[in-house]
Amino acid sequence: MTTISWIDLVESNATEFGELVAGIDPYLPELPAFFDHRGDGSWIEDYVTFMLELLKGQVGFVKFQSAYFEACGLRGLTALSAGIGQAKANGMAVILDAKRGDIGSTAAAYARAYLTPASAGGSGDFEVDCLTVAPFMGPDTLEPFVDCSRSYGKGLFVLCRTSNPGAGWLQDKVAGNRLISEHVADLIAHIGSPQEGAQRLSAIGAVIGATAVHEGRRLRQLMPRSIILAPGLGAQGADAATIGALRGQFDGDLLLPVSRGLSAVVDRNLDADAYRNLVLERTATFKLLSTRRSGLARTSA
Repeated sequence: MTTISWIDLVESNATEFGELVAGIDPYLPELPAFFDHRGDGSWIEDYVTFMLELLKGQVGFVKFQSAYFEACGLRGLTALSAGIGQAKANGMAVILDAKRGDIGSTAAAYARAYLTPASAGGSGDFEVDCLTVAPFMGPDTLEPFVDCSRSYGKGLFVLCRTSNPGAGWLQDKVAGNRLISEHVADLIAHIGSPQEGAQRLSAIGAVIGATAVHEGRRLRQLMPRSIILAPGLGAQGADAATIGALRGQFDGDLLLPVSRGLSAVVDRNLDADAYRNLVLERTATFKLLSTRRSGLARTSA
């Protein structure tokens, strides 16, 4: 079976569907009550299936937030595995937001769990196209993930300058006359450069909050070929003007995840049809906000 590399998926899906990444964050208190009509815990499978069926042909990228699935126990992990398979069957590029990072054999185990095909010794249950990872224990903790990226055509998003309010406590600290986030950006650019050949983009990308405009513009200059995953569009205040600071020269070099902005509701009494229309309307709005000015990405499915 031929697998498509992360870079090939990004280039093709960004051109066809745009830069919007649909976040799947199953949190029942912010979802319509009809998902839990049976009251037996099966709501999470129903929700994931509903969203992926609805967004098929609308978006080219989906991001599963691992924590929400883990919080639902075995049922949640089963839903995650099934959702990964369904999204791949839809032709979506699949990102797992798990922010893994650890030393030695533990990091290797995480890489085997999420980035290694079954044919190469992985379980296959949670194999995705791209994984978020944390670099703050040192470059050696990234090595198993980078090895999988090179061996199996996978992608990585390395935390660099995040969007949470406390990010500056560490990431904006100065070490050796440079910010921590700049050191991380240099690392990303360095480990993403070997073996890429004529590829326009690097498979080793960065997480940079779309709300960190000034920091983001500087970090983009340090990583001209990296794909940036930029949370913050919508509820956190980023807009078309602020995300422009993070764009590079290539289509697909900026991906914009929206999770609660697509799915969360205040009125939990919405029926399935009303919720379906709401999510589609929000999706269309965010696609317009996130479309590159070149116009290569279409704004409707």
